[in-house]
Amino acid sequence: MNTIDAFLSRYSFILGEGAVIERLRRKKGLELDPFIVNSAFIYDDDKRRALEGICREYLDIGCQAGLPLLMSTPTWRASRERIAAAGLDGTDLNGDNAAFLEGLRQSYQGYADKILICGLMSCKGDAYHPDEALPENQAAEYHAWQAEKLAATTVDFLLAATLPALSEATGLAMALAKTGKPYIVSFVVRPTGTLLDGTPLKEAIAVIDAVANPKPLAFMINCTHVTFARSALLHETNSSAEVRQRVIGLLANTAALSPEDLDNSSALVEQEPEAFGKSVAALGRELGLKILGGCCGTDGRHLSALATRLRTPTYS
Repeated sequence: MNTIDAFLSRYSFILGEGAVIERLRRKKGLELDPFIVNSAFIYDDDKRRALEGICREYLDIGCQAGLPLLMSTPTWRASRERIAAAGLDGTDLNGDNAAFLEGLRQSYQGYADKILICGLMSCKGDAYHPDEALPENQAAEYHAWQAEKLAATTVDFLLAATLPALSEATGLAMALAKTGKPYIVSFVVRPTGTLLDGTPLKEAIAVIDAVANPKPLAFMINCTHVTFARSALLHETNSSAEVRQRVIGLLANTAALSPEDLDNSSALVEQEPEAFGKSVAALGRELGLKILGGCCGTDGRHLSALATRLRTPTYS
């Protein structure tokens, strides 16, 4: 097990993985579960191979670049309620997926010490629809089970990602805090410096820091285009110097689309890999972001381009 605190102090940048679920969705012959998405892929030979192939592609990129790499467990939708709805009640999806990634980590031998694994969670409902967010207390209760399951594994820290609303993000943070495991909270943001529910970034971070005990190790932004993230973090009224200190990473989309437009898009909207790598690395250096990777629309080409920029300080 590696420690995220050590990684953050030791390395200038940590490379984040690229898209996983989206890439699996677009592979012919693979069907995502309507409840748990890709969390049961490890139990099917063909699906496991597809998942492992994507993971190893990202691991190979990090290894070849000599950069530390962050990988996320395939547990974005592995809550107790969703596991039961998928007909897998009693199956340890969280533990088994953590073991799957741990096995991949150990297979990289000397590079294993540069691989971080986070236990991934998200909101109960649609991550693009803040009106579906749970109230704070309900969220703390709903997410406690999965938080404890992931905390009991070999993951290095917990990550609650793609969060659109303050109420559920706060409850999630409370559930994560109770595990005693380091954790990070990651939002989807608008260029105006707010969460999707309209909460200013500076308010969201202040509220969660005040309520969760212990407070998050840090915050991140994901599923957001780099130009949107930059605008949000530099917003004069809805962001602040404190926000920029607490937000340490970006897992960026390639499409400069709002969540609503991205959700309704039937075609994959891609950004040219070199442009993606250049813009994400530039923002990292401008604002001191440590964890930089991809989300919707990204694949190995985008991650390779980003890795090239991050490993070469003078690359422009």
